[in-house]
Amino acid sequence: MGDLKERLLFKPASAVNLGDASNRPFASFRHPFQGVEVKKRGQGLRSWIRVDASTGDSQIIEVDKFTVMRRCDLPARDLRLLDPLFVYPSTILGREKAIVVNLEQIRCIITADEVLLLNSLDSYVLQYVVELQRRLKATGAGDVWQAESRDFADVSRNMSSDYLPFEFKALEIALEAACTFLDTQAAELEIEAYPLLDELTSTISTLNLERVRRLKSRLVGLTRRVQKVRDEIEQLMDDDGDMAEMYLTEKKMRMDSLSYGGEQSMTGYRATDGPQSVSAPVSPVSSPPEYRKLEKSVSFARSRHDSMKSSESSKQNIEEMEMLLEAYFVVIDSTLNKLTSLKEYIDDTEDFINIQLDNVRNQLIQFELLLTTATFVVAICGVVAGIFGMNFPITLFDSPSAFDWVLLITGVAGLVIFCSFLWFYKSRRVMPF
Repeated sequence: MGDLKERLLFKPASAVNLGDASNRPFASFRHPFQGVEVKKRGQGLRSWIRVDASTGDSQIIEVDKFTVMRRCDLPARDLRLLDPLFVYPSTILGREKAIVVNLEQIRCIITADEVLLLNSLDSYVLQYVVELQRRLKATGAGDVWQAESRDFADVSRNMSSDYLPFEFKALEIALEAACTFLDTQAAELEIEAYPLLDELTSTISTLNLERVRRLKSRLVGLTRRVQKVRDEIEQLMDDDGDMAEMYLTEKKMRMDSLSYGGEQSMTGYRATDGPQSVSAPVSPVSSPPEYRKLEKSVSFARSRHDSMKSSESSKQNIEEMEMLLEAYFVVIDSTLNKLTSLKEYIDDTEDFINIQLDNVRNQLIQFELLLTTATFVVAICGVVAGIFGMNFPITLFDSPSAFDWVLLITGVAGLVIFCSFLWFYKSRRVMPF
């Protein structure tokens, strides 16, 4: 046994010596990873909260990823949606034996027998577990949907708001928790936004503008999340196949009835078949036995009968699922309308601020235009002074009153020019006078 271990275990290159490899005892070899626990990625145990469908009791279990995949018949890509280390948009996936729910804080796997949630201290997760237990114990879901009767007509008669299957109740509470969480955040954002926007319309400051910018960033992120939940619910409502796929209890009961019916039919056939001779020769090329043919016929007939019954009740089941989704579609659509109204109010406030800024800018432009016109008039007076300041003889220099007349005429001419510009601005409606 020691030689076998020595051949199978890996030896590092530093421990291999071609000269004395056969004489070196195995006890002196030390594996470089000895004493270090090497854990493969993706195989670590995780803590899950399990809620039983029949009793409503919850317990904390620790299982690895592959155990959950085998238990719920899910691919690895679906479990990645539940990983808290990754950020994925809200998703509801209907699989053969489970419903994968990723709605904000609620990340769970819903089957016909249980709900598995990632163990978390988040208040919404704990409220989800408490509410699910309360509804299960209040309505006795485990008693309603036990396989006491194999007839699917009973299932159709029990389809009411008080007798929904377990997976519908779990999905309903998840939708309720997600919608409540998003609506609460939208309400908090509204309470903070409207007073700030009203203050900004009266006092435009850098601090208020920065606060509005941060608020708008939060609004855009929240609107995107609400829109994703709304689109996910709407997509499910538009696809009858996806809604029918989520009816896990009916599929489980159908499979149980098929297996139960096959066993009963074979038992009845063998009981009425009578004893067979043990000395009868068996030919390897002979046709299949008669009970094999009968088994296939009975199985085919029962599957057709059950499929007809299930198709009759599938419409009612889809209607129940559609009504459930439609109720929360209205809720999430109302939240989206609140956020849309808030965004429109922010856009209106921005437009109002831009109008105010444009008005101030127009006033500055008008004032600058007046200054430019006045500067032009003063420049004309400067041109006259420059002409008379040239070094050449002029007869006006000999008259004592010539300076007064030149000054008076220049001032009147500048005033006339300035008034002409003002009249032009008024006629063109450049300035309000």
